[in-house]
Amino acid sequence: MVAKISHGANLYGALAYNHEKVLKGSAEILSGHRMISDRPGLPSEDLRLVLLSFENHLIANRRTEKPVLHISLSPAPEDRLDNARLMELTEKYMDKMGYGQQPFIVYRHDDTCNTHVHIVSVCIDDDGRKINDSYEHRRSMAACRELEQEFGLRNGADAERQNPKAELKKVDVSKGDVRHQIGNTLKAVLESYRFQTFGEYAALLSTLNIEARQVRGEYKETAYTGIIYSATDDRGKVVSPPVKSARFGKRFGDAGLSERMMRHVRDFKEGKWGPAIAGKVVRAMRDARSEQEFKELLKQGQLDVVFRKNDSGRIYGVTFMDHDRREVFNGSRMGKEFSANVFNDLAKWWDGIPRQEKESFSGPELWKQYGHSVEDGSALEQAAGIFSMDTNPAVDYEEEAFRRRMKRKKKPQKRKSRGI
Repeated sequence: MVAKISHGANLYGALAYNHEKVLKGSAEILSGHRMISDRPGLPSEDLRLVLLSFENHLIANRRTEKPVLHISLSPAPEDRLDNARLMELTEKYMDKMGYGQQPFIVYRHDDTCNTHVHIVSVCIDDDGRKINDSYEHRRSMAACRELEQEFGLRNGADAERQNPKAELKKVDVSKGDVRHQIGNTLKAVLESYRFQTFGEYAALLSTLNIEARQVRGEYKETAYTGIIYSATDDRGKVVSPPVKSARFGKRFGDAGLSERMMRHVRDFKEGKWGPAIAGKVVRAMRDARSEQEFKELLKQGQLDVVFRKNDSGRIYGVTFMDHDRREVFNGSRMGKEFSANVFNDLAKWWDGIPRQEKESFSGPELWKQYGHSVEDGSALEQAAGIFSMDTNPAVDYEEEAFRRRMKRKKKPQKRKSRGI
């Protein structure tokens, strides 16, 4: 687990940063202590009431120039903690740092590859005195190591020295040693990606120039399922002899993958992970003028999509890859608005727009002009409401930039600010 602590003078800025992410759906209020509440067991979602929760401490502040405390706690991506465990972890960390009796609010963030929490508090006590922060960094590291032992988490000091995301490389037959290339890519995928079906697994591999195929048969009256892997070119055409999964190890075979997928399914049902890309996909659906442009727009957001089509070109399956969070989802798992039927109708709609119109207008302009041509009762017509969603959200502040602003020294002022 890694902890980052920032001190600042602007309480509103620290809260607004987190509140903005709550409004976007990439964060949620997890818990709080000594906070005004207008709902059972949780701090208010009203930013004004959250600000008021800290008012007495800021008014009592005697001379502390930077009374606002902003902490982020980031367990390793492999440490799957549910909300109850995150709340317990946060409370114990605040106790160990001497802030356990302070008012504080905790936000759970799901906008990066690993779930983490942000804590906003004040470092002045009820009497207006600053809480001792001597050797804060050293004490924070000690607290993290103790909590890692207690909660069975990975050592954050080691995690910072390593890249938690294994590097993915496309297989290139021109470079030779194809089996070794396939093996390295398979290992990187299994070490960092989550998926629930073989189809999702195979779709991800197809973007890396690997075909994974199940082979079923019978041996001594016992049915079996095997998996073979082949290299492909960028168009998906197989360009190498198949290699049995046993050449790479048991975990790449049917039994090993099934065991891994069962764990992913269980964690998904328990809410430990889930799709967080709907907004990006909606914007790409609305702005794209063709299937190719749709794929290019997704790539800008660290996403990939694989369409499965029959011989007549009809889309019967769609799978999305979130390379930021390292997760794979069938479109229907994200909602009926992202099912194969919707994209099949969307492809027909793209094909029905004159080429010169596509070159002259943007995606949103085309939707306004040709949206009426969508067939009544079609899957696309039923899902068309998603195109009215707000696709221009407020600026997404980067966490590191925000942390630097919190640490930036302010010019001396004649009159002390209370921080509200």
